Amino acid sequence: MSEADGTVRIAAMSDVHYGKTSQGALQSVFAEVTRNADVLVLCGDLTDYGLPEEAQALAKDLTAVKIPIVAVLGNHDFESGQEHEVAQALTDVGVAVLDGDAVEIEGVGFAGVKGFAGGFGRGALGAWGEASVKAFVHEAIEEALKLENALARLRTPSRIALLHYAPIRATVEGEPIEIYPWLGCSRLEEPLGRYEVHAVFHGHAHKGAPEGTTAKGVPVYNVALPLLKERFPERPPYMLLEVPRSGIAVTDDRIVERRRA
Repeated sequence: MSEADGTVRIAAMSDVHYGKTSQGALQSVFAEVTRNADVLVLCGDLTDYGLPEEAQALAKDLTAVKIPIVAVLGNHDFESGQEHEVAQALTDVGVAVLDGDAVEIEGVGFAGVKGFAGGFGRGALGAWGEASVKAFVHEAIEEALKLENALARLRTPSRIALLHYAPIRATVEGEPIEIYPWLGCSRLEEPLGRYEVHAVFHGHAHKGAPEGTTAKGVPVYNVALPLLKERFPERPPYMLLEVPRSGIAVTDDRIVERRRA
C-alpha cells in the first residue's frame, strides 16, 4: 500500500490463455507487477482449454508474484470440464479464486464471479419460451445473484468487482455487433448499482473498449490482455489502478500508467 496517500494499487489483467508450453511467457510482467502494485487481479480465461496442466504452467509463473492475487475463471477455463482442478492448481500457489465469494486485502474488498452471456439493455435475452432458453437466462441470473451476495458480505469502504463477462455494452464495443450478446449481460450490472462499488474489472472482449461506466457511474475496465497490448503497446499489458481505502470514489486520474523499463 502507498502509505503517503492511503491508496492500494491494483494491477489487473485477463485472458492470458496459458497453454501447456506457455510457462515463462509472462514471468517478467508478473515480476514487474510485484514491484508496482499491492494486489494482482486476474479476470478469467487463465488457460486456453481449461486443462490442469495449463493452469499448472501459469501457477509456476505466478510464484514470481510476491503480492496477493485474486482471480475468477473464464469460459475457456471451463472448456474441458476440469474447472475445479484448474482452480485448485491456482489455489495451491496462494491465488484466491472467487466464485460468488469475497475477500478483503489491505482494507479493500474484492467480490468475484465468472458472469455469463445474454446481451445488454433492451436486447437482453428474456426467460420466455423454450426450456433451453429459460435455462440459459437462469444461468445469467444465478451469476448476478452470486455477485450480489458476494458484494453484500463486504464491509470495506472500497469494493472491487471481478468478472470475466462484461456487465455493460460500452466495453465490448469494437467487437462484431453480432457477438455482443455472447460477451456479457446487463443483468450483471444490477448488483453493481446497489452497492458502493468503486471499480469493475472484466475481460473476454479481446477487441472491445478499455473503459466504460455503468448507468450509475461506476467505472468498468476491460483488461483483456490482447486488448491492452493492441491499444497501449507502449505500456506493460496490465492496468494499474489506485483505490482509496477511505471510500472516496475512484476517478480517471487515479489510473497509473507504467512504462516498460
